[in-house]
Amino acid sequence: MYRFIFLMSIVLGFSGCTEKLEDKPDRPNFLFIAVDDLRNELGVYDNSQAITPHLDSLARSGSLFTHHFVQVPTCGASRHALITGMRPYKPIHLSNRAIEVEISGRPETDTPESFFHRFKQEGYRTIGIGKISHSADGLVYGYEEEPSAQRELPHSWSELLFDPGKWKTGWNAFFAYANGENRQSLKKQVKPYEAGETDDNGYPDGLTTQLAVERLKQLKDTDQPFFMAVGLFKPHLPFNAPKKYWDLYNRDSIEVSSNGDLPENIHLASLHESGEFNQYALGEEKAGLDRPVSEAYAKKLRHAYLAAVSYSDAQIGKLLSQLKASGLDKNTVVVVWGDHGWHLGDQRVWGKHTLFENALKSALIIKNPQMEKQAKRIDHIVETVDLYPTLLEMGGLSPRKKLDGTSLVPLLDSSGTDGPEVAYGYYKKGITMRTPEYRLTKYYRKAEPTVELYAHSKHDLENRNIAQEHPEIVAKLMPLLEEGNTGLYHTPQ
Repeated sequence: MYRFIFLMSIVLGFSGCTEKLEDKPDRPNFLFIAVDDLRNELGVYDNSQAITPHLDSLARSGSLFTHHFVQVPTCGASRHALITGMRPYKPIHLSNRAIEVEISGRPETDTPESFFHRFKQEGYRTIGIGKISHSADGLVYGYEEEPSAQRELPHSWSELLFDPGKWKTGWNAFFAYANGENRQSLKKQVKPYEAGETDDNGYPDGLTTQLAVERLKQLKDTDQPFFMAVGLFKPHLPFNAPKKYWDLYNRDSIEVSSNGDLPENIHLASLHESGEFNQYALGEEKAGLDRPVSEAYAKKLRHAYLAAVSYSDAQIGKLLSQLKASGLDKNTVVVVWGDHGWHLGDQRVWGKHTLFENALKSALIIKNPQMEKQAKRIDHIVETVDLYPTLLEMGGLSPRKKLDGTSLVPLLDSSGTDGPEVAYGYYKKGITMRTPEYRLTKYYRKAEPTVELYAHSKHDLENRNIAQEHPEIVAKLMPLLEEGNTGLYHTPQ
């Protein structure tokens, strides 16, 4: 019944439009693709081992951001910052329930709940497919509960679509294995990876892509501008993908982390014991801070992650091919955004949920066909909250509320930007700030040291805290870090 309702929404969504359009026939369409747990691991990035021909091609024809950082290194909170254009201001904004608590169930007002809502207010047909907010299908319910009818974003979507396939619910699909089971149904007695003997549609992201492709075919014949958002699950755990994507790689040649040891001069409270990863109880080894996993297992896990990335790349390739086949590519802005990074054994961590580079740095590509000339590679430091004003400016829309981000359009068209290069991140009772040369982190906790400083002039390893050695640098940078303190934390007494 659940699948039927969602598939019927495709048909019902075409039955008419009550939104009043302005006479702006040249307004661009938007295709926003959110990819879960996608760090800077695409073939086009330096030092990446990923095989991603479709995303590489998109990056070469658009703009690749090499230093994009999310606000919060966890899915729901990162997406709350994305869609609201706001940094976290209270503890719930660090939670996966941020959108559910702060947005879902509230009445519609002139102030938009998200930038999707803002586009809808201006006559765009907004279409959500897959995981855009935190929920796997956009509805509010627990991992092991029956789906509800309550939307996480009640006013953002003209159409909300999802096909859970044989997994029957969105959350089951999110943790899906090829045989129709999932992490919940198997009581976590599962491996954190799978090479499925199946085609692309044997996993949920293939079904999500299929829905989006079919919708794009129909949108080519409409005059109304659209904003389509597509959310792919992989490479989020479990690292499951059809075997053909595993076969792209030679495991023996896969390199493990060059930063697999604990950083010097820190408290272990800055890291974690890879609890999310260790929930997959049939993994060959448990990860922990006491010792790294074996090199053989690290290679296997990296192989699995890379296969999942290649699988997502193939799905994105189908979307881009359909855009071109429909002639929509000439007037559709395409954005690919990773909702945060992921430690692949870096600092002995397997997962996100830290204030280190590996958890905060993620993929970002923007292509705007209406720009005559785009900067190909943008090394400028940018933040996720910058996307809200960027999208509005490209769509010719004005904001209806204060935003924390700054439009990236001047970087895209190479006209330059003012102000310091800085990106703020929040988690684990701490605030971190990335500048071109340093990462400064301040923890509001009792465990010492509470200040960490990492040099980034030559590399991004973050393997030695130099705060005590360079108090003058800390003193110089701390006022800028405090500018990012939104009132979320106070020094413990």
